[in-house]
Amino acid sequence: MTSSPFHRTITLPASVCEQAAQHLEHAVQRAIDGAATPWRAFRGADSSNFALSVSVVEQAAACLLVLAAESAQTLRPSALRAVISVALHLRDAANAAHQPALTSGPW
Repeated sequence: MTSSPFHRTITLPASVCEQAAQHLEHAVQRAIDGAATPWRAFRGADSSNFALSVSVVEQAAACLLVLAAESAQTLRPSALRAVISVALHLRDAANAAHQPALTSGPW
């Protein structure tokens, strides 16, 4: 099995990217391992094209879930739901990218 130099990307809605960048900034401030890389990627995403690598999206989702777990006792319930919602959206998008593409016709 050979590895491909092509990195799969996911195009996300602008609102999700902006929310993820805000939450990831909090994760960086709390020194959550691995949060800096996806934070820079989401913060630097082009406003007209929010295409990010699948691995960065997976890393961001994991960091946001850690942030939610670590701050569950201190955040308002609505703020906690917002962090979890973005994390799950990112996780679902990354999982969908791993699914095989559907074909419209017979082989």
